[in-house]
Amino acid sequence: MSLDTRVNGAADQPSGVGGPLAPAHRIRSAIETVIAGKPEVVRIALTVLLAEGHLLIEDVPGVGKTMLAKALGRAVDCVVSRVQFTPDLLPSDITGVSVYHQQRREFEFRPGPVFANIVLGDEINRASPKTQSALLECMEEGQVSVDGVTRRLNRPFMVIATQNPVDMEAEGTYPLPEAQRDRFMARVSVGYPDPRTELGMIDAHSAHSPLDRLTPVTTVHEVATMTERVRGIYVSPVVKRYSLDLVSATRVSPSLALGASPRATLHLVRAARAYAALDGRDHVLPDDVQALAVPVLAHRLLPSVEAQQRHRSPADVVGELVARVPIPARG
Repeated sequence: MSLDTRVNGAADQPSGVGGPLAPAHRIRSAIETVIAGKPEVVRIALTVLLAEGHLLIEDVPGVGKTMLAKALGRAVDCVVSRVQFTPDLLPSDITGVSVYHQQRREFEFRPGPVFANIVLGDEINRASPKTQSALLECMEEGQVSVDGVTRRLNRPFMVIATQNPVDMEAEGTYPLPEAQRDRFMARVSVGYPDPRTELGMIDAHSAHSPLDRLTPVTTVHEVATMTERVRGIYVSPVVKRYSLDLVSATRVSPSLALGASPRATLHLVRAARAYAALDGRDHVLPDDVQALAVPVLAHRLLPSVEAQQRHRSPADVVGELVARVPIPARG
């Protein structure tokens, strides 16, 4: 693959608009008109979209979690739905329900908000585990089974969920179980903006939200074309082995009570393909895997008791493994 535009680092902007992934650069530019000063966060979100994964945005209130999800949804001309997760939300409120039609004397299926291209799940940890589990089949298999009937979801299909880590232990919240977290390809934190960016936000958001001016810059067809091209990005045996070595290291680390699953390995390689494509390459480098190790792996891991006592997060452990695990030699 050859792109007219090469990205030389997360903070650089594309210098052109040509090439097979030109729509991706347009999406990124559109999102950055809303989410300022966070180019790497935007790039990870775009990486997950092109890798056909799902994104978990975890951060404190007011830093732009929902704004990022909305911006990505508005930048693509597709079906977007939003679900506000609450304790009283039912699985059928997400997947849909069969309703008896009196005149026709038959059941009619009324699809839920999951029948969209991009599903924005706000505060997902406020729903009960039973309702959270309604997304498992959707996210893994791209389908919904209701009343014994399986229905395919739209393609492309992406779930973007947000949650507040401060509320993890609060009453009325339900931490995501391991099976649910494992289905998210990556987790990102938006973080606080730097003072200069935040000062600019005061003027930019004073009269109206930049989100109001955001219009679609690409179509579902173009996104599907890009995801198909990303699947063809070359991954050498060395990079595959390195990805597996990183994941395997989490399974034997004394600092982790639960390591990463085989699904994590697949997600890491798929995300690396998309990351490389956004950088204008037709092959994956070990650098791509290293850049994605924390966002793709950390949220799936459970720290050991000793690690918790030492205040070491899974992200810290993954960072240490990236620095320690050697890149396999060629041959």
